[in-house]
Amino acid sequence: MDRINQVISQGPYADTWEALSEYQIPKWYRDGKFGIFIHWGVYSVPAFGSEWYPRNMYIPGSPEFEHHRRTYGDHAKFGYKDFIPLFTADKFDPEAWADLFHRAGARYVVPVAEHHDGFQMYRSSISRYNAYEMGPKRDVLGELSAAFQKRGLQHGASSHRAAHWFFMGHGRLFHSDVREPLRRGDLYWPAQPEGDFQDLFSKPEPSSEFLEDWLLRSCEIVDRYRPKLFYLDWWVHHNSFKPYLKKFAAYYYNTMAELGEEGVITYKHDAFMLGTAVVDVERGQFADAKPYVWQSDTSLAKNSWCYTDQNVYKTASQIICDLVDVVSKNGTLLLNVGPKADGTIPERERDILLDIGRWLKVNGEAIYGSRVWRCAQEGPTIVPEGQFTDSEDRAFTPRDIRFTVKGTHLYAAVLKYPENGEVTITSLAERDAGSKPHFHGIIREVTALGFDEPIEWRRSPAGLEIRTKTIKSEHPVVFKIRVD
Repeated sequence: MDRINQVISQGPYADTWEALSEYQIPKWYRDGKFGIFIHWGVYSVPAFGSEWYPRNMYIPGSPEFEHHRRTYGDHAKFGYKDFIPLFTADKFDPEAWADLFHRAGARYVVPVAEHHDGFQMYRSSISRYNAYEMGPKRDVLGELSAAFQKRGLQHGASSHRAAHWFFMGHGRLFHSDVREPLRRGDLYWPAQPEGDFQDLFSKPEPSSEFLEDWLLRSCEIVDRYRPKLFYLDWWVHHNSFKPYLKKFAAYYYNTMAELGEEGVITYKHDAFMLGTAVVDVERGQFADAKPYVWQSDTSLAKNSWCYTDQNVYKTASQIICDLVDVVSKNGTLLLNVGPKADGTIPERERDILLDIGRWLKVNGEAIYGSRVWRCAQEGPTIVPEGQFTDSEDRAFTPRDIRFTVKGTHLYAAVLKYPENGEVTITSLAERDAGSKPHFHGIIREVTALGFDEPIEWRRSPAGLEIRTKTIKSEHPVVFKIRVD
């Protein structure tokens, strides 16, 4: 704590919202637009339900509780900690992961460093319950960070530690291994009663001992791995965390500045003051463009962040449409993968990622380094605003178009390309008597990314009318429009 306070006192950022509001989002993040999230840990061994298995397995009557008792036996004899020796990760190849994510078109990658279960996926001096000393006996975060940097991918880390305050608490309500004497540094500690998730002042509130432990773990990750992006999961918005959040942000920003690096913190639920870090929307988006850079994080699977045998996957087209929509509204997309316990990435997930990568190889100029145009979108389909809306299949139409701009070009992505090849972009309508067009500039040329067909186009009071004959695609088609 003394060292943390020293770094804060000697750096450009003090631990106040006023000082932290001077923070500027780095260009690498604004330009990157697309990242990969990785949920991989001990919870990948049971591969049942979701990454919340360690909590739910201790709730009598839950599907996870019944599955655990039926498959592994009594909770007092085989608890969550007993999955650790089974988490061997014998096929884990960080170089292969890095190659896949690079081919998928990602610009940054964020492995989960510690999830709610309390097991650290990195070498730590704070608790022996980490992947370097147990399970795989490898510094997972360190190996991945090195592999990503080799390929020019910005490396990050996420902490979901905050909710561990109560995450294992249900296990103390009946005869289970969680009722063993608990000390700081143990896997289950502190296993407190679970309050109302939405109550920012819920009791019992985290103790100073737990909050300092949270801060020390977070700063240890910064010191050891220098992540370019630090993702903070929910529950840090609880009232008790506020002073510690400011300390962490000041420590992180000052440390990165001293190294000549530029880092990013992402957060949810107004945990930070707007402008001091990057807003994140979990499994959701904004309905309209925002004047600030934001992030949407979602998963390949609709029902879980980690691998389970019951995962229901989205299609590559759905994800590409989300990416285009998010970027058009000044956002970035962090897409999660869930590797199996042995360290392999499921074939279905690989296929989807490679499909996305092929699309980005052709259309990436409309995504990477792009900026918001005066109009982000047109069309009848409204993307619902807010979190946890990504499980809904959106029936986009040929009239649903998203815009980005870069240099002398405007990019218009048609989310569902029509069978007849006829597209009208109403936002680019020509002026007629008595009308005021949305766009007053001159259109010089229209091409379709990835297609050789010369584009037939004309500008009318109805819009920019495009007619094609051979263009067919299950994914969005992007028109590159040179303007003056």
